[in-house]
Amino acid sequence: MHTLLILNPGHFHAGLVLRESHPALSNDIYVYSEEGPDLQRFMNMVDAFNTRKKDPTGWRIHVYTGTNYLEKLIQEKKGDIVVIAGKNNTKMEHIESLKRAGFSVLADKPWVITESSLPLLRTAMKDERPFADDIMTERFEITTTLQKELLAQAEVFGQVRVDNDGSPTVYKESIHHLYKIVNDQPLVRSPWYFDIHVQGEGIVDVTSHLVDMTHWMLFPGVAVHFEEDIELLNARRWFTLVPLDKFSKITQLNHFPDSIQSEVKDDGLHYFCNGELIYRIKEIPVHIRVIWNLEIPEGGGDRHFSIIKGTRSNLMVRQLPERGFKVELLIVPRKNPAEVQAAVQRCLEGWSHQYPGLSLRREDQNILIEIPDKLRTTHEEHFCQVRDTYLEYLSKGSYPPENPACIVSKYTLLAEARKQALTSPFEPI
Repeated sequence: MHTLLILNPGHFHAGLVLRESHPALSNDIYVYSEEGPDLQRFMNMVDAFNTRKKDPTGWRIHVYTGTNYLEKLIQEKKGDIVVIAGKNNTKMEHIESLKRAGFSVLADKPWVITESSLPLLRTAMKDERPFADDIMTERFEITTTLQKELLAQAEVFGQVRVDNDGSPTVYKESIHHLYKIVNDQPLVRSPWYFDIHVQGEGIVDVTSHLVDMTHWMLFPGVAVHFEEDIELLNARRWFTLVPLDKFSKITQLNHFPDSIQSEVKDDGLHYFCNGELIYRIKEIPVHIRVIWNLEIPEGGGDRHFSIIKGTRSNLMVRQLPERGFKVELLIVPRKNPAEVQAAVQRCLEGWSHQYPGLSLRREDQNILIEIPDKLRTTHEEHFCQVRDTYLEYLSKGSYPPENPACIVSKYTLLAEARKQALTSPFEPI
């Protein structure tokens, strides 16, 4: 039986880890936190899980508040797994201290927001330390999972294709929104979320998911090392303009706090939440792009686009407005679409127990994978899927051996991309 400790839950992701119960988890949850509205929002979310009509949880929350919350958690040691989802400027220091003290850690991204934290990252991820993992929810999106599965099928995908024109083999773009609905409620973000010195910039944040998926798909089970395997080519960052009325709607604060006044111009806050980077991993060119808009368009939501080029087919994840922004997986054959279709059909038949209900449909020469709703899970549900996988590793006492190197290389790449973007010419799009 494991007991969770929640450290200073400043982000709603800390609450989503408790969305569902688990037989290997004690119902007693120990929270160590500073006082304030972040803690209260966390408590409200857990209470909503405990009191919902369908499958309520039974968490018993025990709270310690004080500025010495980290020291108190380590001193009392009332549990064995620490969950961290909150302010990012102290996250890496906390992870290193907790692992040094013998705790297992499951921490939200990003772990690193500037290159100054990289020495702590490398120390924390030494092999002799307890197991730590970051919360990579996008691995559990069914279209991402199937894209990875098909990439490994030579009759469908072929081999990774690198074109001579310099275009990326992998392109991933993610569009998010500062004002959104989570757990059926408007999401309230803390004012510090808009402080890039606390939250971090967009180029080190959601990009971590896109980089993670890229490396996880291309090199499953392989340790990726930044110095040996990755070459950063270009990076840039730009701002989303946040007027005061929108800032107030999102944070419930009627003014810009002093901590971000340096980024406030006449027309509002210049929030550097957007970024892109171009790099090569083991000679494969990759282009990653993250954009944050103010509000979700009517009928829409967060959007993800991905394409991976193969010698036989390209694998595309898309969301089209005319199809209700549903996440879809499309196979685009380069030639012999009938042969590719037959190969895809054989894959689906072979996966009938693992992924029941999959089928295919032709769209001109392309092949759309029809995914039944029972295989689709929401972003909110993914957090417990990550948690459950982590618990499975702990129960077996066996962890992916490539994990430490891959985490270090991922956050090193993003920290270096931010550093490079600071000196790149800024051109708004």
